[in-house]
Amino acid sequence: MILGEADLNCTPPRGKTEDHTTDRAFERDCDMDVSLIFVAIMAVLVCYQLYATLGRRDGHEPEERDRTPMTPPKNDSEADAQEELMKEAAKPVVPQPAWAQDIIKVWPDFDGPQFIDGAKAAYEMIVNAFASGKLRDVKPYVEPSVYRAFESAVAARDALGQTSDLQFVGISKAEIITSDINDTRARITVEFESDQTRVVRDKDENVVEGDPNRIDLVRDRWTFSKSLKNRDPNWLLVATGGSASE
Repeated sequence: MILGEADLNCTPPRGKTEDHTTDRAFERDCDMDVSLIFVAIMAVLVCYQLYATLGRRDGHEPEERDRTPMTPPKNDSEADAQEELMKEAAKPVVPQPAWAQDIIKVWPDFDGPQFIDGAKAAYEMIVNAFASGKLRDVKPYVEPSVYRAFESAVAARDALGQTSDLQFVGISKAEIITSDINDTRARITVEFESDQTRVVRDKDENVVEGDPNRIDLVRDRWTFSKSLKNRDPNWLLVATGGSASE
């Protein structure tokens, strides 16, 4: 059906009625029709705009691959482990001596200067334990056969009624003499030079050996050994002896 101009014309035809009430009612109906048409057009526009905005992606919405993945926060243990790794990485690299290089090839975590410090501490501790007779304090650090030799010497001293008085002044030198390593064990021999005041007294407190007023230079060669399969960081004393120059 084709609409003519008369169909869209809201102006009442003149001359058909003189009733003003009818004219006003006709004008109200036309106003309502125009308002409804306007509202309908606005509703269509709003719906279209919503669809255009929410119903599809535009150029400003990130693709899935561009979205930042959400990861759970690290727990305390992971944070502590990461902090320890950062501390280890920040530690200065300590130059390793030439004698330690062959050991490091087999045991990359070996630290030469750290071993020297540990050997010096063990030497002083074991010497003091032998002098006082308190060998049990150092039993975990001494190989069984060496420990039995120490026990025999202390027992012989006790049998004579003698006591040993030792003042350990300090270690002046700790030099590596030999070092070797295989797939299962490492052995290192150290020569110590230390200053000590050593006195042996009989049961009547008479000095039978040494001088309480003299500091002696003592030289010893001790050999330490460690199993590479053992997680215990301590080395064992496996042999003792005097210096080759004595």
